[in-house]
Amino acid sequence: MTLRAVGARAGVSRGAPYGHFENKEHLLTQLAINAWNALADDVEQARADPGTTAEARLEWAVLRLIGLARRRPHRYALMFSTPADTPAAAEAASRLEKEFLVLVADVVGEPDAGRYGALLMSSAHGIAGMELSGHLSKNTWRVSVEQLVRMLVDAIRPGGRDRPPHQ
Repeated sequence: MTLRAVGARAGVSRGAPYGHFENKEHLLTQLAINAWNALADDVEQARADPGTTAEARLEWAVLRLIGLARRRPHRYALMFSTPADTPAAAEAASRLEKEFLVLVADVVGEPDAGRYGALLMSSAHGIAGMELSGHLSKNTWRVSVEQLVRMLVDAIRPGGRDRPPHQ
């Protein structure tokens, strides 16, 4: 991919993207930033929904991340391949992390939110990767993505492991 090709495909002059982006990496970083921010906006809106339980909001947020991987696998991969030390990308990712941690804290309490948030986020990333690569076949594992996410949220919820598993 080149910026000239982006301009041609967008139907503008081949040099137009250079007026907005220094180089291809800058464009790709901006796409990742936009994806992080859009997801953070979604999670922020979910937090404001008083009609759902804390667990349901958390499940929704985890599934939203996995859903992004399903709908836009290249954009999802870009989010996690943009160097974390890129200031603007780090700020956008941090915004999502903060919004997500509030949802986690609503379930497990603030002192435990960081470690359980990391568990959920890394698990969601693994689930998304396995699903995208075809290694999370329901025929093999006999579980859906949604069931996995529900199991994760149930497992971190105080007293959640004492309940029978979902069908």
